[in-house]
Amino acid sequence: MSYIILLFFCLYLPFQLAVNPATGIDLASGRIIILLLALFWILEGLKNKKIIIAYKTQTLLAVSFLFLSFLSLIASQNTEWSFRKLAFLFSIFPIYFIVSGIIQNKQQVEKIIKYLVWGTGIIAIIGIIQFLLQFILGLDKSLRLWASITPYFLGSSFSQAVLENSSWLVNVSGKDIFRAVSLFPDPHMFSFYLGLIVPWALVLYFFSPQKKRIYLFIFFAVLIVDFLTFSRGGYLGVLAGIVFAAVIFWKRIGTKHKKRLIWSLIVMVLIVSVPNPISERFLSSFNLNEGSNKDRLETWKNSVNVIKNNALLGVGLGNYPLEIKPSADYREPIYSHSLYLDIASETGIINAFIWIALIFASITSYLYRSRKNAFYLGGAISLVIFSVHSFFETPLFSARVLPLLLIIIALSAINNDQND
Repeated sequence: MSYIILLFFCLYLPFQLAVNPATGIDLASGRIIILLLALFWILEGLKNKKIIIAYKTQTLLAVSFLFLSFLSLIASQNTEWSFRKLAFLFSIFPIYFIVSGIIQNKQQVEKIIKYLVWGTGIIAIIGIIQFLLQFILGLDKSLRLWASITPYFLGSSFSQAVLENSSWLVNVSGKDIFRAVSLFPDPHMFSFYLGLIVPWALVLYFFSPQKKRIYLFIFFAVLIVDFLTFSRGGYLGVLAGIVFAAVIFWKRIGTKHKKRLIWSLIVMVLIVSVPNPISERFLSSFNLNEGSNKDRLETWKNSVNVIKNNALLGVGLGNYPLEIKPSADYREPIYSHSLYLDIASETGIINAFIWIALIFASITSYLYRSRKNAFYLGGAISLVIFSVHSFFETPLFSARVLPLLLIIIALSAINNDQND
């Protein structure tokens, strides 16, 4: 039963209708499913007199991360905000223990990945349709239409905050463009989700004996819509993933495939070299005089100063905005624009290193497993893309991105790899 619910959750994850249990509180339905799934998993374990826990490095690091996040309450000046953030983390992290306990072999891993890829394929197509609507209905009508849809998937309060501080538009060559967001709150979280899945779609194309064309179609749909998010962090993440994959695969592929890889890289360089909205957005990432880049550098500087003054426990989970603006509201979008700086500033430098170690241990595990089965390289590339993208944005409190990340980390920590 738990396994069936888990498969449904993997397919449903990128959609997630919102629940409003009280005024001002929006609850992603996926969080409820995770808690129900945890209950089923525990009950089944008690029935079978065996609850499987993956005693791996990743498990120790995940527990340590949660512990230090809780410990940061000591430094918190607004404990209500901290408890709300903790409630989020403790409602999402069980998915790691569930997946690493339920999944026991490569066949189950592949099925989980297939459901994740199928769900992402659907959400990617929705994103492409949403992006194209502005050229059919016009920009204003498209924005109003999507603003009327978002409350069903984000909740009334959260969707209002998103619309008041919207990053939906990007100005390219003096023209406003409605970025691909699909059913996500913003293009950055959408890009994080897509980046985590795009390597798995390609891996399924190469290694799945059936539906190869479908997986190739999903791969290109996910990659194209990722470009349409105009997320520069996402672009750099994908670029890092490509370089990482090229280095890893170089010794494993023949001369014929090496030539194809080189030609593919040449084509990508030419695409970036030709003036177009995507290449312009990508190249602007390296322009330190560009407005948003200047603001980001100043934000990073402020975060480093906060970390210097609160190195051990941080300022308390969820309390970074108050360090920058004492009168800030809970949903005001004030953060470090870097996952690593956010973790360090709110929960301490040690916890930031624990998070980095968790990702590194998972990548290492996937690389080790890939020696027997190259299918697992998808996980390593996925986490490399996420890690690089995380230098520029903070996805930790995304009800869609964090569960997906934890599922991928959990699959690197499964106990029984005899069928890998």
